[in-house]
Amino acid sequence: MLKCRSVWRRLAPLARASSTVCRQNARRTVREPAAHMSTGPTGGGGRENLLYFAMVGTTFIGAGIYVYRTLKEDKERYQDRINEIASRPQKAAAKEATLLHPEPQGAAESVAVPHKLPSHTPYLLIGGGTASFAAARSIRARDPGARVLIVTDEPDLPYMRPPLSKELWFSDDPSVTETLRFKQWNGKERSIYFQPASFYISAEELDSAENGGVAVLTGKKVVHMDVRGNKVKLDDDTEISYDKCLIATGGVPRNLQVIDRAAEDVKSRTTLFRKIEDFKSLDKVSRNIESITIIGGGFLGSELACALGRRSNESGLEVVQMYPEKGNMGKVLPEYLSNWTTEKVKREGVKVITEALVKSVTFKDDKLEVQLKDGRKVRTDHIVAAVGLEPNIDLAKSAGLEVDPDFGGYRVNAELQARSNIWVAGDAACFYDIRLGRRRVEHHDHAVVSGRLAGENMTGANKPYWHQSMFWSDLGPDVGYEAIGIVDSSLPTVGVFAKATEKDTPKAATEKSGTGIRSESETEETAASTEPSSSPAPAPTPEKQKDDYGKGVIFYLRDKVVVGIILWNVFNRMPIARKIIKDGEEHADLNEVAKLFNIHED
Repeated sequence: MLKCRSVWRRLAPLARASSTVCRQNARRTVREPAAHMSTGPTGGGGRENLLYFAMVGTTFIGAGIYVYRTLKEDKERYQDRINEIASRPQKAAAKEATLLHPEPQGAAESVAVPHKLPSHTPYLLIGGGTASFAAARSIRARDPGARVLIVTDEPDLPYMRPPLSKELWFSDDPSVTETLRFKQWNGKERSIYFQPASFYISAEELDSAENGGVAVLTGKKVVHMDVRGNKVKLDDDTEISYDKCLIATGGVPRNLQVIDRAAEDVKSRTTLFRKIEDFKSLDKVSRNIESITIIGGGFLGSELACALGRRSNESGLEVVQMYPEKGNMGKVLPEYLSNWTTEKVKREGVKVITEALVKSVTFKDDKLEVQLKDGRKVRTDHIVAAVGLEPNIDLAKSAGLEVDPDFGGYRVNAELQARSNIWVAGDAACFYDIRLGRRRVEHHDHAVVSGRLAGENMTGANKPYWHQSMFWSDLGPDVGYEAIGIVDSSLPTVGVFAKATEKDTPKAATEKSGTGIRSESETEETAASTEPSSSPAPAPTPEKQKDDYGKGVIFYLRDKVVVGIILWNVFNRMPIARKIIKDGEEHADLNEVAKLFNIHED
């Protein structure tokens, strides 16, 4: 820019002088007699010289105009560039705000920008949950230039669900429902979202992005799938074709039939807990009512009961939990441990009603009335139905995909394939486990593992499902467990326990490891390379087990082979459990096997 200005300073006077000479010669040409014009130059001043000077003058003028225009255009381009650079932070913030908080339908048409969606994408991921995000990350790791389009009917970018029923409820931030940031048990803060909006590119940019990227199309639902034509139709009739497709549609919360059939005033006071909006809604409701009842004694119901129970100590909220089993998580834990867990939940301020079968729910005198089959009644202001999940298989009919009649979900092989170019991962996948047989798993870590495997196989890896996913549940920061394999209370179990210390809690474990979300799975190499060290301490006696369930290991057996393991307040030992299940051997003395976990360490 400085060079251009210097040139202009030198050329400007010359251009002005040339312009003056040209004007003087032009006037002189007009005044010359005709004879002089026809006889040729005299004294060096004929027509040719005048014409020459006129041309030279014109050249200098043209040069001057050219330089002036060039400098002016450069200056404008320079200023435009400066303005564009200066506006980048605002644009990035606006993009993030748009992605995280899409403008509601019905916004002013004057500011609405029509979206030009790609008509084709090499990788199409249906569903915006954990499995889809894990697959997208896996695809990009193996194919760095890949173009990946995630389509989700939720308004949010991919996020993790476990904190919705765990850490978010223990936040002391009054704006937690807006920020969706929480402190892990180890005190570190993080967002519920896997990545910020700046990680993604817009769907409109996907075709033209030089290095590819991951785009998320929020608020759109795939309603039809043409397997032969390799394309899908969205709920706005948009069609998108694909080369490879992943179905990761997750599941939808079950509801009680008596609530489904009830009047609207009952349904409007019932929460089916699954998404961010459910957390926000329940948080608001729980702060403005006197009583809340949770129906369900599984993972979600017990976690929410503990979370709300602790809140009740401050606000006076009455929290009731009811379920048909004899104790909390009765379908998973052996009876003695289920009973112990129930007492723990009661200590959190929860009124627990066991062996409760709901007969009807009605709305009377500004209260919901829950009528049980044995005649008991519970009056409450709001109900949370936490009675399980139904896999979302809406696309099965149009796609012609097989649904498993026993476990539900899309039936896939060990490579998570339903068709040659269609994979399924997460809650919706009924897969063949090469160690434990056909299964369907509804846990966060399985979504990570299966999504990652599906992504690898979409890029040509052809790997079978070998890595046993784990799952975990925390009853607040003091009691938690991790589990792997088939953990069903109907199976024979052997439990080995020891006295817990202050370090044997989820909070202490995360402080030690530096991680708060137990969702990143170990690899097979990690499990194989872990050398368990035995402890010389003797196994506890049965009498000891009756008194103290502070920490321990519970083995689940099928045909004398360990098929499932729960680590009760024992953390960071999952590779050992994974290896035991992978080996698939019979064990004469499980007390000796329990020593591998060093549960008797102080």
